[in-house]
Amino acid sequence: MMTLPLSPRVRMQANPQSEGHNPVMLREVLALLQIHSRGTYLDGTFGGGGYTRAMMAEAPAHLFALDKDPDAITRGQALQDHFAVNDRRAAPTFEIRQGNFRDMATLFADVAPFDGIVLDLGVSSFQIDQAERGFSFRQDGPLDMRMSQSGQSAADLVNQADEATLADIIYHYGEERLARRVARAIVAARQEEPIHRTGQLAAIIRKVVHPDRSRIDPATRTFQAIRIAVNDELTDLERVLETAPGLLREGGRLVVVTFHSLEDRLVKRALQAAAGRVARPSRHMPVTLAEPTNMYRLPHGKPLTPSEDEIQQNPRARSAKIRVLEKTRHIIEPLEGTL
Repeated sequence: MMTLPLSPRVRMQANPQSEGHNPVMLREVLALLQIHSRGTYLDGTFGGGGYTRAMMAEAPAHLFALDKDPDAITRGQALQDHFAVNDRRAAPTFEIRQGNFRDMATLFADVAPFDGIVLDLGVSSFQIDQAERGFSFRQDGPLDMRMSQSGQSAADLVNQADEATLADIIYHYGEERLARRVARAIVAARQEEPIHRTGQLAAIIRKVVHPDRSRIDPATRTFQAIRIAVNDELTDLERVLETAPGLLREGGRLVVVTFHSLEDRLVKRALQAAAGRVARPSRHMPVTLAEPTNMYRLPHGKPLTPSEDEIQQNPRARSAKIRVLEKTRHIIEPLEGTL
């Protein structure tokens, strides 16, 4: 397992927990981005701003952030205003913009190329902790789950989709083996009364899915599935993975933090494809380059994972993985093994 040092400046100046957000694998993300004072960097999933604040403390670089959640934009605007007024270091800048990261090529056409882009996938701690946002099965709140706070809500999906559609969503996006049973229970329950609260939905799921050895709440996988469907997360991820590498400067890096197997598989395949590596039909066959004049490389042959200490301090890090892609104009020799 790889452990990377956290600079004293980050430890002293960027305490994410004091802002109500504890970013996962912060040490590794900062080390991989290799932030320097002349660089331009993008936090493509601002959320609580934990990575951005730490990046600010690391070096007086030019920093940009992006998020589609209006609440995150409000937090980022406050940071932007504070930074502009109070920070007097040499030539730093910070700006946050609102939008879907799938559109970052358009949203930052006037800024690119970047020396580093970081994407922290999934739901943010702020969204989970605010019951009124409807992401959590541990707190009762309106069944919403919309990251952008617009469009179809989770309640709309749960109350309107037919049983087969619900089962497909829960099975494919939640990897819930009892998806048909859960879908059937949801349809039966909504015939009695509409499902408008997270507590209602969680109770329905727990009646038909019982705890197993993993100790994960029985509602976890279904809530994940509905959230992914409501926000079209995997489609957005596929699109940003197609465009983000092209926004990097030579030597720039795309750093992606994943939290479940669905998104991690997409990231793994996309970065392998960008680096010109092809999937092996057999584990006994060597990895090959698709083109000898590849423009990208994989700095690490395997994903980085959190230390046991971090998992104890921040349980959200338990399933996290980091994958990284670097842009280069040199011919790259293939790495042994796969990401």
